[in-house]
Amino acid sequence: MYTILIALMVIGALAAFAAFVVALRAWLRLRRARLVFQDRAFEEISRLASRTTELEKNLGALEARTRNLPIQISELQRNLATLRILAGALGSSLRQVQKALSLTQLKTLSSERIVDIIRAQLSKVKSRST
Repeated sequence: MYTILIALMVIGALAAFAAFVVALRAWLRLRRARLVFQDRAFEEISRLASRTTELEKNLGALEARTRNLPIQISELQRNLATLRILAGALGSSLRQVQKALSLTQLKTLSSERIVDIIRAQLSKVKSRST
């Protein structure tokens, strides 16, 4: 009788251990997928933020050109003003998301990854200044 109970306990313990291993592997896959997603999202938002900045600069140049036209077209100017407002709002939203993702990435990344990111940013700044 005790042998059957002990055998059932061992079988139950093995089943619990197997469930633990499966759950641990699933959690590790989820964590890895989340980090990959955060990296991709951060890169995409950084790219969109830089493109939005470029768009804002080009809109400024376009607005200056419309002021130099001999005949000012009021509807074009209103559309440009609306586009400037929307581009500014998009840029600020993207910068806020970029900061939020940066903060969450700083929490989850290892110190080695943080050093790599800082080095990459410093090299970008140095290349822009030269």
